[in-house]
Amino acid sequence: MKHTITLIPGDGIGPEIVAATVRVIEATGVDIEWETQILGAQAHEKYGTTIPDQTIESIRKNKVALKGPQMTPVGKGFTSVNVGLRKNLDLYANVRPVKALPNVPCRYPELDLVIVRENTEDLYAGLEHVVVPGVVESIKIITEKASTRIAKYAFEYARDNGRKKVTAVHKANIMKLSDGLFLECFYNQAKLFPDIEADDKIIDNCCMQLVMRPEQFDVMVLENLYGDIVSDLCAGLIGGLGLAPGANIGELGAVFEAVHGSAPDIAGQGIANPTALMLSAIQMLNHIGERDAAAKLHDAILAVFADGTSITRDLGGTAKTNEFARAIEDKIKANSAATA
Repeated sequence: MKHTITLIPGDGIGPEIVAATVRVIEATGVDIEWETQILGAQAHEKYGTTIPDQTIESIRKNKVALKGPQMTPVGKGFTSVNVGLRKNLDLYANVRPVKALPNVPCRYPELDLVIVRENTEDLYAGLEHVVVPGVVESIKIITEKASTRIAKYAFEYARDNGRKKVTAVHKANIMKLSDGLFLECFYNQAKLFPDIEADDKIIDNCCMQLVMRPEQFDVMVLENLYGDIVSDLCAGLIGGLGLAPGANIGELGAVFEAVHGSAPDIAGQGIANPTALMLSAIQMLNHIGERDAAAKLHDAILAVFADGTSITRDLGGTAKTNEFARAIEDKIKANSAATA
């Protein structure tokens, strides 16, 4: 089956890691036609907007996009393109698997959990205003609709992927109405999934437990801000954001991306680590039903890490971006030949 997928190279190291990822995807033999679009600063320069209509329409039409990292100015300039994209397409579920890779020094080499983050509201609704000079108010939005939807997604994900437990993370002891509503919606959905264990953790205790005993967690479902913070914390437990895949999923489409930044300081040097985006590509291939291709890429990435001779310098190796991609291509070909 042929797939048409929107391809967004991104900023900084984005074009380099996207090109490497496209190479290894195509090495699996999956039939994909790439439709290239732009966002962010490039789009603003060309079209006068950071999120062009043609990019949104491309994703709506194709239902799937693979996206490189985008630059977001801190405290000035344009607002987050990533947040804007999620709002435009109602990509309500941010899904980030956290699993350690072979030969990567980390605190918890057996760690295997999944973060499911609500993606459309909370403090990220962007409702801020100056009350009086020197006083700014940010409004936290929590709705029954969004809370129910993300809880249902988390339980369905657990069931579909052989997971046993879903943990809701909240601060309902303090924010009794907003986080209380999120927690109420979670337990209402839990009743519909009696085969999946359900529990909850207060956010501060959750962070402590993740550092001390992360093996107790399986699937975690969180509001937007908590999910943003905790997903980065969990990435740190396995070696950093360079190893953390991410998917943004909704009814109108799905965008798969590396969750790290655009790293402009090393752009153009050919040394960026494309692992996070390649792992996101595995999520994408599974999402479009290309499970054999996803398995080929997954096994090849694990084999390259297990071998340890072709990893990038941020992980202690010497391989450049293209050399790392080539090693994965070679593993895919060798594995395919062995099973032919």
